[in-house]
Amino acid sequence: MSLYTASPEVRAALDAGDPVVALESTIITHGMPWPQNLEMARKVEDTIRRGGATPATIAVIEGTLHVGLTDAQLVALAQARNVAKLSRADMAVCMATGKTGATTVAATMIAARLAGITVFATGGIGGVHKGAEESFDVSADLQELAQSPVTVIAAGAKAILDLPKTLEVLETLGVPTIAFGQDDLPAFWSRSAGHKAPLRMDSVRDIARAQLMRLSLGLPGGQLVANPIPADDEIPHAVMAPIIEQATADADAHGIRGKQVTPYLLQRIFELTEGRSLTANIALVLNNARLGAEIAREMCGLRSEMSRSA
Repeated sequence: MSLYTASPEVRAALDAGDPVVALESTIITHGMPWPQNLEMARKVEDTIRRGGATPATIAVIEGTLHVGLTDAQLVALAQARNVAKLSRADMAVCMATGKTGATTVAATMIAARLAGITVFATGGIGGVHKGAEESFDVSADLQELAQSPVTVIAAGAKAILDLPKTLEVLETLGVPTIAFGQDDLPAFWSRSAGHKAPLRMDSVRDIARAQLMRLSLGLPGGQLVANPIPADDEIPHAVMAPIIEQATADADAHGIRGKQVTPYLLQRIFELTEGRSLTANIALVLNNARLGAEIAREMCGLRSEMSRSA
């Protein structure tokens, strides 16, 4: 029994050994309102196609894990209500009970590994939430990066998180955290929040080689490529910091906990920035999709070179 169903487009690419880029689906169901979520999903997929790779948006629909969605499935998912937000802990339960769920970074990495997809482009990863020393609220995304052999391209961790603690956990777990083209770690809507990244790489080829080298060494897990939002689209950290503080205080005042924290904060920040955060969010996702297609193409090329020289 197959554990997943690939769309015709994705199946053809996988069978041919062509580059494929995985995409999560919680950004569609929990990250943006209708109809911007559908418009964004289509733009991201088209960006990857224009970059010479095949997009594979991942979701669980009525118990079936789909690697790649048809346009009709994208439309249905973008309008669906009460969709579960799936991570490592509840993905199997959703599938076993025939329900529908959108995949987080962790769940998308699991599906990508099953399908043999080694590159995944997203907006931002989860991490250590502020106050985690009391709440123990740490995203499963970090553990998944240490386990599944997938290169994840994101605009850093979401800026609503405790970024220094997130970096510490990634280091403890042995996850390479690579800033692309700059020394500082990107902070989602902002190009920097003043934290230096552990690693810097300026070459797509080097990033692809690093993931293949991890596999050759037998090291588990993937790598995080932190790709800064384009300068013209960023909201500087000095502007965002007080807005994030206000949104976090509002969440605490309303008793928001667990999986509801991130969607609440993103919506509150959208309101406080009068929509500017959503515009920046779309720009950074598209930017990550472009880089993801480049890395996927390079990884395929390196694999071909390795097979020819073997």
